[in-house]
Amino acid sequence: MSRDLRKYVKDTNTRILIGAFIMLFVIGVGLIWAIYGFGAAVTALLCLLGAAVPIGLIFLSLYGLDWIVKRANRD
Repeated sequence: MSRDLRKYVKDTNTRILIGAFIMLFVIGVGLIWAIYGFGAAVTALLCLLGAAVPIGLIFLSLYGLDWIVKRANRD
C-alpha cells in the first residue's frame, strides 16, 4: 500500500464531487418528482443541467489551462 497522500486527496475529492452530483440529480429530482409530479421533475432536471453546463465549461477550461502550463514547464 502506497502512502501517496496527494493521490489520496485527489481520489477523495473526486469521490465527494461525484457523490454530490448523484445526490443532487437523483435524490433531488426524485424528491421533486415525488412531491410535485413529473412536470416539475423535468423542469428541475432541465434547470440543473442548464446550470451545470457553464460550470462544466469553466472547469474544462481550467483543466485545459493547467495541462498547457504543465506541458510548457517540463524543463
